Amino acid sequence: MISFKQAARDHAKAILAEFGVEAAPVPVERIIKRRNIRVQFSPLDKELSGMALIKDGASIIGVNALHHPNRQRFTMAHELGHHVMHQTQINGTVHVDKGFAMILMRDDLAAQGTDRMEIEANTFASELLMPTNILEQLLDVGSVDLDDTSALEVIAKRFKVSLSALQYRLMAFR
Repeated sequence: MISFKQAARDHAKAILAEFGVEAAPVPVERIIKRRNIRVQFSPLDKELSGMALIKDGASIIGVNALHHPNRQRFTMAHELGHHVMHQTQINGTVHVDKGFAMILMRDDLAAQGTDRMEIEANTFASELLMPTNILEQLLDVGSVDLDDTSALEVIAKRFKVSLSALQYRLMAFR
C-alpha cells in the first residue's frame, strides 16, 4: 500500500514530467499559470503565507506579497498541491473577510505538521521544488552533512528555496 506522503510525491513527479522539468529551479509560477490557476500576490498578516481557493469556477492561489521570494515559491507549490490533491475540499467555500471564499490558509497549522492535508501539501511542495532525481544528481542525499550550511546554501540557492526547506527535504532521505 502506498503511503499518503508517497502519493503526494507521485503527484508532484507527474507534474514535473508533464512540464518536462529536468533542472533547478523549478518554474513553479509558470506551471501554476499553465494549469489555469491565477496567482495573486497580496499583503497578508505575517503569519499567513497563502491560500488556495476555487471561487465561481476560478482557481486561485493567494500568496503573501510581504514574504521572501523563496518562501513565496514554497507557498505557491504548497497551494498548488492543494489544488491538485484536495480540489473537493477547496471547492466548498467558506466566506471570510474581503469577499474571499477562503478554505485553506497556509499558516501555523501547516507549519505544525499535524494536519494530514497540510502534510500532503508540504510533501508535494518539497518534491515539486526539490525533485528527488535532481537532488540525487547534485549530492549524496542519504549522507549529506545537514550542518554544512555553507555547502547547503549553494544548493538551496540553485533551487531557490530556503536553507531550512532544503535541510528538511534532505532529512526525508534518512
